[in-house]
Amino acid sequence: MFLRFFGSEKKLIIFAIITICIYLLPLYLLGGDAHIRVHDNLDSNIAWYKVLSESGQLLGPTTATISQVINGLPRNAYGPEYSLIVWLYSVFPTMIAYALSQSITRIFAFIGMYLLLKDHFLVQKKYVVINVGVALAFALTPFWPSGMLSTLGMPLALWAFLHIRNGKGKWTHYLVLTLLPLYSSFVLGFFFFLFAIGVFWLVDFIKGRRNYHFLLSIVYMTFLFLVVEYRLVYSFLFDDEPNSRDEYFHARLSLWRVIRLTFKNFVLGHTHVMTVHGLFILAVTLLSLYIVIIKKLWKQEQVFVFLLILNFLLSTWYAFWFYKGWLPLTERFHFMDTFNFARFHFLRPLIIYVGFALGLKIMWEYGQRSRYYSLFFIAAQIVLLFCFNDEIIHRNKPSVNEFYSVELFEDIKDHIELPVEEYRVASIGIHPAIAQYNGFYTLDTYNNFYPLTYKYEFRKIIEKELAKNKKIRTYFDEWGGRCYIFTDELGKHYMFKKNTKKTLKNLELNIEAFKDLGGHYLFSAVLIENAKENQLELERVFEADTSAWKIYLYKAL
Repeated sequence: MFLRFFGSEKKLIIFAIITICIYLLPLYLLGGDAHIRVHDNLDSNIAWYKVLSESGQLLGPTTATISQVINGLPRNAYGPEYSLIVWLYSVFPTMIAYALSQSITRIFAFIGMYLLLKDHFLVQKKYVVINVGVALAFALTPFWPSGMLSTLGMPLALWAFLHIRNGKGKWTHYLVLTLLPLYSSFVLGFFFFLFAIGVFWLVDFIKGRRNYHFLLSIVYMTFLFLVVEYRLVYSFLFDDEPNSRDEYFHARLSLWRVIRLTFKNFVLGHTHVMTVHGLFILAVTLLSLYIVIIKKLWKQEQVFVFLLILNFLLSTWYAFWFYKGWLPLTERFHFMDTFNFARFHFLRPLIIYVGFALGLKIMWEYGQRSRYYSLFFIAAQIVLLFCFNDEIIHRNKPSVNEFYSVELFEDIKDHIELPVEEYRVASIGIHPAIAQYNGFYTLDTYNNFYPLTYKYEFRKIIEKELAKNKKIRTYFDEWGGRCYIFTDELGKHYMFKKNTKKTLKNLELNIEAFKDLGGHYLFSAVLIENAKENQLELERVFEADTSAWKIYLYKAL
């Protein structure tokens, strides 16, 4: 009856694809005037792709460096040339590449979740509305853009692996395992997925199921990832120079804060793997669990119950990774600091949405009225996710054009009247990615893999400022991914727009250390009132209608 009401399966799929296209429409219509995520996106990855494509080192050797950043950032700090997203940004203008990447990811996320549910979890035709609806919702989740299919491609990979496990593997399944490594990240998703699949095979093996085709498929995909990510493998095995990751210390939370973080992550998720599940999906989960309890469906719905427990355990693992009780082990085994094992929670989007589908199925079978509730929750989740569209969520942030302010920084270049490679700059109150995107050679950067010796040299510039403020001192010394000109008065804020009234009154920089690294100019988003005491001279203030910033250009004397 429901299928007749909503139309054929084909029509439902067409509707879902059209819905995804509507969701993506602002990116294509607005282009550079679109509003998208800043954190770990505009402030980093998008600028990285542009710097890499213009560096001449896209295909450079493992020992190559990018001279535009920190006087020689290792080429291996950027993405591998076998990753298709790198080529998207090399071939197309920024926003076309971004829109295409979003489209590829969301379409294949839908296809993967739909096939997974249809072939392995909800195989009966009466569940087609659930399969399509949940797949559509999964495809609309506000995933981390540069993660590509790192998490949203997991359903497609699991679909292929389960077919191979069941002895029904075809060339299409192996093709999926072959292509996914070209559009996803090993350390930002698939390492943890393949580890989980390996455990799945091991459980089968212990139970007496000797499925070596399944094992070989896991080894095959892992091998392909290692080939694609060969720069990462090289850095891990052969690069002995200490880097900024060597001073990443994660184990610092008390037990009470860990417990709070467990429940926060379980309900709200994480910024890099947002699922927006805390309202309607969580409600479905609790209602379905209630049905399982009162109907005593533990055996029939053991997969649903298992996924619910696993979901909570992954949130617990994520939170406890930051527990200070790990310190004795991290001090003894250094790789526990340099590799973020907390990211097993990147499995949660897959688990949450498969659990959502199974929960809806339980409600569907509970009674005629419950079927209407199931449809309501599907529709409500899709509408909720539309409200999380970047254009809505980030509407109060600068647009892409306003953020990078190309015209404004061209004016600065014209004013300086020197080839950009002949001088070095740093930024205060704005992300250095902006200067990098516009071709300037920067002493500051946002990268989590750069020489530790450079971090120490850069620290001399801001040493007095760090001494004033424990928060930024800990942030820089115990992580350092943001190698920024931190100041006590600005703290951990680096988005001061042109209407700000904030100024720096008591700045204390070591300008000699700045000049020793080749520094000539500071791009400050705020007025430095004691510039002379810091051996700085205000040359000119730059402002434009098309820019979010007012740039005070200071020259080091």
